[in-house]
Amino acid sequence: MRVVIAGASGFMGGYFTAKLREQGHEVAHIGRSTPVHWGQTAAMADLLEGADLLLNLAGKSVNCRYGPRNRAEIRRSRVETTRELADAVRACEHPPALWINSSTATIYRHAEDRPMTEATGELGEGFSVEVAKAWEEAFFDGDLPGTRRVALRTAIVLGDGGALLPMLRLARFGLGGPQVDGHWFGTRSRRAAGVFHEFHARGGRQKFSWVHVGDVLRIILFLAEHPELDGVVNVVSPNPVDNRTLMRTIRKVLGVPLGLPAFRWMTELGAIAIRTETELILKSRWVLPDRLSVAGFRFEYPQLEGAVRQIVDGE
Repeated sequence: MRVVIAGASGFMGGYFTAKLREQGHEVAHIGRSTPVHWGQTAAMADLLEGADLLLNLAGKSVNCRYGPRNRAEIRRSRVETTRELADAVRACEHPPALWINSSTATIYRHAEDRPMTEATGELGEGFSVEVAKAWEEAFFDGDLPGTRRVALRTAIVLGDGGALLPMLRLARFGLGGPQVDGHWFGTRSRRAAGVFHEFHARGGRQKFSWVHVGDVLRIILFLAEHPELDGVVNVVSPNPVDNRTLMRTIRKVLGVPLGLPAFRWMTELGAIAIRTETELILKSRWVLPDRLSVAGFRFEYPQLEGAVRQIVDGE
């Protein structure tokens, strides 16, 4: 295939580019520091002309403090880039046959009672959810008769980069216990902005939905081969765990017998210190890949321990 990846500067973009090229696919990029970059809509249309797949991964990392400036950039870097890509696709005489756009499983509500699927999942509220809604709305807005569109509601992606690395570091230093939710004070401004995490799950029982980066690529290729699939697709392992099981599995793989827990006050102070948000580890994400399962997709890494071992052994 001829593949165009927008926003390939992160660890997933690098992984996808290398693996696709290894498999013989032609890969070109759109980004901030590539020959064709944001703001060059006509050049983007030329690059997309006749492409088999457009894969959009663009978006500022959510691993930051959600102050006004970062909130604006998180939203802008997703919504405006998606709209610009839509303009470029509409300008093509032979547009990409398939456009796969990133989205996020965070769009679903905090769930401890039941899993969220594409058909029965309930959307949540707050800043992260509103960004996800606006992102998908921009993606599906308007007609693109020559292009099939799929939004990937992706869970936490595990690989040589991203969210797993800080968890591995914590475990190696003896701090690999569960992240335990609890009461915390929230300012009026943070509550108004929808960035304050309300206390829910007790004892580190918040659900952790995840997926191995290798399976994300296999899902992308699977979607390219299954034209009956469009709309939203949950990209998650069929076997979510809770936070306690996550950290226990990491310790087991690393051979670290014990790990001190991190209570809410610790995670809040730590998040301020390293400029991130506790929502990333305290929200209960319980999501299942129903549409992929019904379509016959089989995960190479369905279980957490196997996924973590593969990543650690490859370090």
